[in-house]
Amino acid sequence: MYSRQEAAEALGVSLSTLKRLVKNGHLRISKPNGMRRVFITGESILAMLADTAVEREA
Repeated sequence: MYSRQEAAEALGVSLSTLKRLVKNGHLRISKPNGMRRVFITGESILAMLADTAVEREA
């Protein structure tokens, strides 16, 4: 699990872009019981990257 800041840095996007990705359903969040913090799952990040991969011709 990654904090929003860690996930944004790993993806190379701003926090506002990360929030938009979550809102649009591209990334899943996890909110542990009793915590206000929101985390982004590693699986969610990998799935989004796999779905948005662009193939380049050599």
